[in-house]
Amino acid sequence: MNIPLFPLNTVLLPGGPLPLRVFEPRYLDMVSHSMKNDSPIGVVLIKKGFEVGPAPDIHDIGTMAKVTYWHQRSDGLLGITLTGQQRFKIKEINVNGSQVITADIDLLENLPATPISEENGHLLPILEKILEQLGPPFKTMPRNMDNVEWVSARLLELLPADLSVKQALLESNNIEERLAKIESILKDARH
Repeated sequence: MNIPLFPLNTVLLPGGPLPLRVFEPRYLDMVSHSMKNDSPIGVVLIKKGFEVGPAPDIHDIGTMAKVTYWHQRSDGLLGITLTGQQRFKIKEINVNGSQVITADIDLLENLPATPISEENGHLLPILEKILEQLGPPFKTMPRNMDNVEWVSARLLELLPADLSVKQALLESNNIEERLAKIESILKDARH
C-alpha cells in the first residue's frame, strides 16, 4: 500500500482527531486528492527537520488517517480534521520534486479494545474534564469511554508529555506500559 505522508510535530493515535490548518500548496494538493478519492493520509512524527520547507527526516511508524471534516477558515486557510485509523510501518519512502513524501507501508494491528477495569476507572473523569475544556473536534467527537485503549490513547495525545514518549507508546503493543506512563504523567502534573 502506498500513501502520502503528513510529517508533523505531533503524534496521532488510532481513534484520535487532529485539527490542522493547511496552507502549503503541496499539502493542499495532498488533502484535496485524499478528499476526492476518500483515500488515507499517513501522519508521522518528524525526527529532524521542519513541517515546512524540504522534506524532513521522519519516524518509520505512524498512523493512517482520513479527512473527516474540512472548512474554509476566516483567515483564508483550509481547516481540516484528520481522524486516526490504523498504525503503519514505513517500508520505503519517496520524495517528489514538490517535497511531498509518499511511502510504501505495512499496516500494523491496533491494540485490541479492552474494557475499562475498576483499577483504571479513575482515568474516565480526568479525560472527560479535559475533553469538556477543549472545543471541537475533541468536545464533539464520538467517545468510547468503556475501552481502555481508546481512553489511554486520548489521554496520551492530550496530556503534556515529550513527543519521543508519545512516539514510543504509539509503537508499543503494551497497553500496561501506556497506562503506567499516563499514571506517571498525571503524578508529575499534580506536583
